[in-house]
Amino acid sequence: MHREPTILEAAGGPEAVLRLARAWHERVMADEVVSHAFSHGFRADHTERLAAYLTEAWGGPTEFSDHLGSHSEVVSLHSGEGEHVEMDRRGEACFAEALVDAGIPAEVQPVLRDYWHWATVLMAGHPTGHDPSSNEPLPHWGWDGLQPTSAR
Repeated sequence: MHREPTILEAAGGPEAVLRLARAWHERVMADEVVSHAFSHGFRADHTERLAAYLTEAWGGPTEFSDHLGSHSEVVSLHSGEGEHVEMDRRGEACFAEALVDAGIPAEVQPVLRDYWHWATVLMAGHPTGHDPSSNEPLPHWGWDGLQPTSAR
């Protein structure tokens, strides 16, 4: 029986996702608009945590949820900042460029850009005061977009 690879597998695995997280972080820190989101500071292990989150979201091991945090905590941290259309647009452009920087195969880049756009809209759509203890499951993304919870 032939099985289609997960997005994570098609992207090159956890090592490729770590390269992507590092490339994205470098690009946003160099961007005069997007870097403002980090002006309050950030964890020293931000890129590793981002890579673990994305790895899990794209079909990999549950290291993020098991050991590093919860989706609800991530949403709480990134929500409630008000509308920032230009920052979001530029952050998505940084992500698209980071895909190339990290050597992510061209055939998987469109679905990863779709994911990043969806996640950007998700984070922007949560109001201030999102409850980080609400225990929302980490959303998984597949070739057809957001995966139903029961399909995980």
